[in-house]
Amino acid sequence: MTVLDPYERSAEYLHPLTAGAWQSLAPALTGLLHAVEAEAGPVVDLGAGTGRGVAAICDALPGDEPVIAVEPSAPMRAVLLARVHDAPELRSRVTVLAEDAAHAALPEGLRAIVALNMLGHLPPAERRALWASAAQRLAPGGALIVNVSPPTRPERVPRTRMASATVGALHYEGWASAEPSGDDEVTWRMDYRVLRDGLPMSEVTVDYRWWVASESELAEETSEAGLVMRPAGDPQLGLKLLTRQGD
Repeated sequence: MTVLDPYERSAEYLHPLTAGAWQSLAPALTGLLHAVEAEAGPVVDLGAGTGRGVAAICDALPGDEPVIAVEPSAPMRAVLLARVHDAPELRSRVTVLAEDAAHAALPEGLRAIVALNMLGHLPPAERRALWASAAQRLAPGGALIVNVSPPTRPERVPRTRMASATVGALHYEGWASAEPSGDDEVTWRMDYRVLRDGLPMSEVTVDYRWWVASESELAEETSEAGLVMRPAGDPQLGLKLLTRQGD
C-alpha cells in the first residue's frame, strides 16, 4: 500500500514558516548539546526536515564529528540536501538518509539523538521502539533530546495562525487546528496561505495524523526502556532530555 506523504503539498512553505520557532529552539538545543556528558560520537537528527536542526547541531558542536540527518519525506529532504551541499562546513560532515525513525540503520556509540517536532508522527509501537533504540545506541553519557507539545491527549485545538513570513512581494501564513481522531491521536489540519498586498493568491490544506501521550505516559515508556526523562530549559519549549539509567 502506498503511504501518502502530507509534506508533498506543504514542504515549500515550511522552511520560512519555521524560522521564528527556531529562534528559540536553536539556542535551547545548543545548551542541551553542551550539557551532554558524552564527548565524542556521531549525532543523529531524526525527522531533520529542511535542516534547521542540522545547522544548529553543527554550530553547537563544531569539529568533524559526523552528523546523520534522517528524513523520510522527499520534498523536505530535497531542501535539506541542497542546504547541506551548499554549505562546506555541513557538506563535509552531514550524511542525509532517506529513511524514517523506525527503519534508519544507525550506528552505536552515538553522542546524541535529536528528535524535535516529530514525536507525534510515531505510532505508539514506533515511539517505544525509539526509546529502545536510543537505550542501545547511545554512548555512555549520551542523550536523546525530544520535545513534547500540546495537545498531550485527544482534544480539539481551535484554528490559529501558527506562523507567518514575508519573502519578496509575497506573504506566507500557516494556520493550524486539530480534532480528536482516536483514543491516542488527533488529526491536524494545516492551511498554508499565500497573499500579495493583503489579497489571497493561493491556499493549500493538508491533514496529518498525530499520536499524543501525556508526560506521565512517556515517562513510563522511557523508564521501561531503561531511560530517564527529565524536563530541560524553558517549559514553553517542552524539551526533554533522556539519558540511560545509571549514566
